[in-house]
Amino acid sequence: MVEVAIRPNELGIVSVGTESLELTILMPCLNEAETLAVCIDKAQAYLARTGIAGEVVIADNGSTDGSQDIAVAHGARVVPIPARGYGSALIGGIRAARGRYVIMGDSDDSYDFSRLENFVERLREGWQLVMGNRFKGGIAPGAMPPLHRYLGNPVLTGIGRLFFRSPSGDFHCGLRGFDREAILGLDLQTSGMEFASEMVIKATIGRLRITEVPTTLSPDGRSRPPHLRSWRDGWRHLRFLLLFSPRWLFLYPGLAAVGIGALLMLWLLPGPRRVSGITFDIHTLLYASLAISVGYQAIQFWTFAKLYGMREGIVPPDPSFRRFMGIATLERGLIAGLFLLVLGLGIGIAAVSAWDVSKFGELSPSATMRLVIPSATAIMLAFQTAYGAFFLSVLEIRSTRNTAQ
Repeated sequence: MVEVAIRPNELGIVSVGTESLELTILMPCLNEAETLAVCIDKAQAYLARTGIAGEVVIADNGSTDGSQDIAVAHGARVVPIPARGYGSALIGGIRAARGRYVIMGDSDDSYDFSRLENFVERLREGWQLVMGNRFKGGIAPGAMPPLHRYLGNPVLTGIGRLFFRSPSGDFHCGLRGFDREAILGLDLQTSGMEFASEMVIKATIGRLRITEVPTTLSPDGRSRPPHLRSWRDGWRHLRFLLLFSPRWLFLYPGLAAVGIGALLMLWLLPGPRRVSGITFDIHTLLYASLAISVGYQAIQFWTFAKLYGMREGIVPPDPSFRRFMGIATLERGLIAGLFLLVLGLGIGIAAVSAWDVSKFGELSPSATMRLVIPSATAIMLAFQTAYGAFFLSVLEIRSTRNTAQ
């Protein structure tokens, strides 16, 4: 007889532990009475055919159509998940799983749970996350809307691969297998559809061994519309990708803005420039100043986000960034801010002196604004630098206290 231990977790979900199971086949469920039975039967048939010691777990997210009774009648274990959302259901199901490995998939009959050999083989080889790839395995006619197939999935997957250098070619495939303990160690948090991206991103950042296998996607067997909302959930995925990559959200755009603004300012300071019959003057100079200010602020935000992310374990440790933070002390930041302030005030005094020469009368904007705009830019940067240095110090104080504890 197998000894079973019951242990509650922080979500109030009861997790049943045993050492006898190799595989848990996990399906999130919210009113899937039409297709749940066939999915469970396919999964049970796979376990019986292969002789794998496993279980089928239904992470029920509050179904009102009798899905729970169907699951129990077909030999599955139902885990009620009170917190709503695709991610919440899967997080709860993973925590409650008994298997060393977990293969998760939607319970709408769009994936074939009777053909999981490739996933199990890769997991046994030591891969910690095995992603399905529908673009390699085949997408049956009508299985995926054109908007998702040709725009949503390729664009979001491409962004994820660019930002994080992930090996996955299909970030949003719902059929995937993983080492349960490795995935629990990622501390997955998102409650919605963006959970699919969070798992891939955190697994990549955490340097888990990731591979993928071709997976076939079939039309689902439901008569109702899917829970997925294209634009809402697409935005949530994109937002998550951006928030987890402060380099692409803040640093690279900031560097580009500062670089372009500085080059334009240097080009226009001597006087107006004429290119292909178009004259660029102080108006362009003002926008160059704006680009420098906005870009500089974006770079500061990258510094804040990077430091916070490292402290919270969102991004991996970066020794070079730590060395930079050791140099960028509050005192050095204040000195840099003071230098910029003096520079800005000095240019401003030069502008007033030019006004004095004309007996404080009318001035040529094209001439005087070439002093006023750089003066205002330097003063803005001075205050941004000083306040940014203080804010970094606040973050460092919090970090030091947490480390001491």
